Amino acid sequence: MNIVPEIVEAPARLLAGCHARISLARNGTAAIWQFFMPRRRLLTHATCTDLFSVSVYPADYFLNFSPVREFEKWAAAEVTDSADLPDGFEVLHIPAGMYAVFPYKGRSYEGEAFFRYVFTEWLPGSGYRLADRPHYEILGARYKNDDPESEETVWIPVEKC
Repeated sequence: MNIVPEIVEAPARLLAGCHARISLARNGTAAIWQFFMPRRRLLTHATCTDLFSVSVYPADYFLNFSPVREFEKWAAAEVTDSADLPDGFEVLHIPAGMYAVFPYKGRSYEGEAFFRYVFTEWLPGSGYRLADRPHYEILGARYKNDDPESEETVWIPVEKC
C-alpha cells in the first residue's frame, strides 16, 4: 500500500451530533449512527449533506494502545450554529490545524489494513507526528455504506516533527 495524503491546514469546525464511549474491542459505532441518522434532518443549521465520523482519543491513546481502551466516537454534521439541536445531540468543536488527508475506498469495516499502513508505515517516515486533535472521516456524496465502491476522506491530525 502506498497512499500519499494531502497535507492541509483545516479550518475550525463546529459539529452537531451524538456520541458514545467505545473501544475497538467493544465497538458501538453502528448504534451511534442508528441514533443519529433519523434525527439529522432536524439539524436546522447544517452546512451541507456531508457527514462526519469523529474519534476523540485521549492524548496518550496511541502511545499506550490497547484495543479495550476507550475513546469518544461521534456521528455528526457540520453546522453554522448550535441553536435548536435535536434531543440527544450535542456540539463538538474541532480546532483548526494541520491534517493529513487520505482518500479511502472500500467498506468502512474493512479499513484495518489502511489504518495500519497510515500509523505504522506512512506516519513514522513522514516527518510528521500525531497532533492532539480529533480524527475524522468525511462521508460525502460518494460514500455508500457497506459498499466496496464507497469513498470517503480520512483526516488525521498532524504536526511537523
